[in-house]
Amino acid sequence: MRITDIWRFPVKSLQGERISEVHLGVDGIHGDRAWSLVNAETGLHLTARREPQLLYATASVIDDEVVVTLPDGKVATDDAALSNWLGYAVELRRAAADTSGTFETTLDEAETGDWVQWTGATGSFHDSTRSKVSLVSESTMGDWDRRRFRINIITDGADEIALVGGSATLGHAVVSVTKQIDRCVMVSRPQPARSEGPALERDLDVLRTINRERDTFLGVGALITTPGRIAVGDMVTTVDSQPAGDA
Repeated sequence: MRITDIWRFPVKSLQGERISEVHLGVDGIHGDRAWSLVNAETGLHLTARREPQLLYATASVIDDEVVVTLPDGKVATDDAALSNWLGYAVELRRAAADTSGTFETTLDEAETGDWVQWTGATGSFHDSTRSKVSLVSESTMGDWDRRRFRINIITDGADEIALVGGSATLGHAVVSVTKQIDRCVMVSRPQPARSEGPALERDLDVLRTINRERDTFLGVGALITTPGRIAVGDMVTTVDSQPAGDA
């Protein structure tokens, strides 16, 4: 396998940015899910599962600070601007080593059932304590638009599932591939047109197909055991083995 794309999503559930190289640290790609919007009344961290509008704003990292661009093209300079956009009080928070977020999701494809809450990782606002970076192959995504899955690292080749339970090098970093990633209503959410492609419509068939044909999973998650630089074009190589997919 070879890395063909790297994506960073600085604010959880906002649009992110495609980058050519980056440091992969213990909390994942530098700046990835490093900020989150929090409902000031409930204390819950917002995601596009509950608040689909989030996918219409964009976040980027400049000089190690986040810049949020609202759907109208204006830069949000403070919490008041973000609150005015969403219609209720929110706060933009940066992750710290001893903090984590509480998130919500619905397990029902049609979103008519109950919502459940859980606490995510510390150090960044990733959903799972068992995954700080995500990876998927172009073959696994097939004809689906890659923007639906908000994956950090995209590769050529196939069969990233074979990496689960082992270790792999990504450029100068080493990761422990801990799990397959189970998918939720996020993959069905509409998204705006961007330079990477046209607008995406709400499409529940994406999640239904993943549930039916892939047992709810798409992509794999990993923890970083040896930080290092990664770049587009780097090989993904299983430890003590041949390059994944090249044997």
